[in-house]
Amino acid sequence: MVKLIIVSNRLRVTVAKREGKLRFHASAGGLATGLDSFYKSYNSLWIGWPGIASERIREEKKQIEKKLRSESCYPVFISQHDIDNYYHGFCNKTIWPLFHYFTQYTVYGKNLWESYKRINEHFCHVVTKIAQPNDTIWIHDYQLMLLPQLLRKKNPGATIGFFLHIPFPSSEVFRLLPCRKEIIEGILGADLIGFHTYDYVHHFIESMRRLLGYEHEFDQITTDNRIAKIDAFPMGIEYERFAEAVDDESVQREIKKIRNKVGDRKIILSIDRLDYTKGIPQRLEAFDYFLEKNPHYREKVTLILVAVPSRAGVEHYALLKNRVDELISRINGRYGTIGWMPIWYLYRFLAFKNLVPLYNIADVALITPLRDGMNLIAKEFIATKTDRRGVLVLSEMAGASKELGEAIIVNPNNKEEIAQALKNALTMPESEQMRRNEIMQRRLKRYNVERWAHDFMDRLYHIKKFQQDMVSKKLIPETINTLVKDYARSKRSLIVLDYDGTLIPFSGDPAKVKPDNKLFKLLKTLADNVKNEVIIISGRGKQILETWFKDLPISFIAEHGVWVKEKNEGWELVEPLRNDWKDLIKPILERYVDRTPGSLIEEKEFSLVWHYRKVDPTLALIRAGELKEALLNLIGSLNLGILEGSKIIEIKNVGINKGRAVLKWIPKEKWDFIIAIGDDWTDEDTFAALPDWAYTIKVGLGLTKARFNIDSPAEVRQLLETLVRV
Repeated sequence: MVKLIIVSNRLRVTVAKREGKLRFHASAGGLATGLDSFYKSYNSLWIGWPGIASERIREEKKQIEKKLRSESCYPVFISQHDIDNYYHGFCNKTIWPLFHYFTQYTVYGKNLWESYKRINEHFCHVVTKIAQPNDTIWIHDYQLMLLPQLLRKKNPGATIGFFLHIPFPSSEVFRLLPCRKEIIEGILGADLIGFHTYDYVHHFIESMRRLLGYEHEFDQITTDNRIAKIDAFPMGIEYERFAEAVDDESVQREIKKIRNKVGDRKIILSIDRLDYTKGIPQRLEAFDYFLEKNPHYREKVTLILVAVPSRAGVEHYALLKNRVDELISRINGRYGTIGWMPIWYLYRFLAFKNLVPLYNIADVALITPLRDGMNLIAKEFIATKTDRRGVLVLSEMAGASKELGEAIIVNPNNKEEIAQALKNALTMPESEQMRRNEIMQRRLKRYNVERWAHDFMDRLYHIKKFQQDMVSKKLIPETINTLVKDYARSKRSLIVLDYDGTLIPFSGDPAKVKPDNKLFKLLKTLADNVKNEVIIISGRGKQILETWFKDLPISFIAEHGVWVKEKNEGWELVEPLRNDWKDLIKPILERYVDRTPGSLIEEKEFSLVWHYRKVDPTLALIRAGELKEALLNLIGSLNLGILEGSKIIEIKNVGINKGRAVLKWIPKEKWDFIIAIGDDWTDEDTFAALPDWAYTIKVGLGLTKARFNIDSPAEVRQLLETLVRV
């Protein structure tokens, strides 16, 4: 039976061993709790580490497996050595600080990386043992970034999704990682790659382009003859669970208890794991500054600071706790009175029943991480505001800020701005609070965690279907046999062949772009057959094509359709064209060549081409966008158009394209066989111009008007050689 396999570092059930007895309890964390209801709605299996070192449970492994199976879970057992080097090591000393922009805390250790690879391979072995060919595999988070590609190698046709729950850093930060290419390649093994925000999508694409050179179109990546999709899916919460919990009797009792202790003071709530990415010291300094600059709020506000213990044995976290303890003591000592303590400090984990009352009673939630993938606490706070009173002060560095724009958004490093935000929040009219919260609540209610998960699954199945459609268009042996038979029966055949990327691979080496002897002989043999009309169609200039293919009895279309040359005749313009506009446009292109190292201008008789194949990918993207914008302001009145090809921008007369030029041949003969092969979007005009029954073939994958796909120029040559042998 087809099932959904969720794979994460930690299982939704944690195993502990105390006094020789095994204990099983639900795992904490947003992923485990958030996916619980969605997970149960599928035929699902959750694979992950149960939270205990394998050395401690040598005798109980079978017992644990049996118990976890009853919870639809399957354990991946990890030794203490690998827990130290993989989880506490590479995951939390390398990836976690680097991806959150704390480069000064990042540790680059080869032994940590080797352990990370080994555990990802271990997970791969377990998943491969369990997964059936038609199962859907959903991999989560930074601990398993190599797993998608490892599974892809084992099962090329598998349906694999990957979601990163932490930020993906800018390419300038990511490139600091020695194993950066391996990480990108690992993630690209997935069919669908998800992030919380479009910022992270953009960062990933930029890193991918810089490191691997892959291009994207509408956030679709073609790699290794496979298409992957990258998209943003902002994770939601179980909205109704938080909203409805407010009416629970135990929650109401806790609210009254807190209110009795606080009195009529305003409550500012801060809840976070004790982690250096959360900006807790900066938050405390901002609160200190607020009390200093607004003395009339002393004894009228209380900051409840909840810090959940995290990685207490790690040096940076121990230092952080000391710093937080010192700041709280200093602020309470400086401003506190016998009847008022400015900060209530709770250094512990709070259960759901204790968390909801704090959310509900708080007048202000102060959530200011220095960097955060999403931050579900901000969403949970808004969900509990059943009377819609309360103000959210949120860091612009949290992924949630992209959705919760009605909150007061602040820079977490600007204590003056945070202090002013607190003042604005405490003085905001209730009607304004309710207006803002109502908008955010509607949004969070509509896009809850189940909607998030279903959206991801829907997109995963959509991209998988798209891949299958591409595969169904691929030239398979049966189709090739039919094509060859149709060619053999034909009396007049039209063979239209693009050059670069179709008959030869793209290359930056000038010596490799010329036709080799084998290609030359192949084309000659095709053209010597009296029933064939062979056309080479290219963006290259007519002089180059004529020089390369001199004496071949073939026809040409040059400069993307500007010039045509029928066999044994001279060159002709498709239509009378002007080129006096080049004096106006060329200086603009020259300026961009000066500003863009590696770019160059190619001047053709009736067009100008800006090439940027050798330009740094990030700079190329910026400059290409700038150039197009600059040109669009000029070309409208000149009857010019912009043509974008593979790493080129070409300016030429409007309406001139390959398809229009090919139409010159269509009415001349009664063709009973037509084949056209091309590789980029400039060839789409050719495909569209030909009859529906023609064999139109795109080299590579991607959206196309062609009927079929073929993988590479090498396979194009094999196909043409097959025709020659008929």
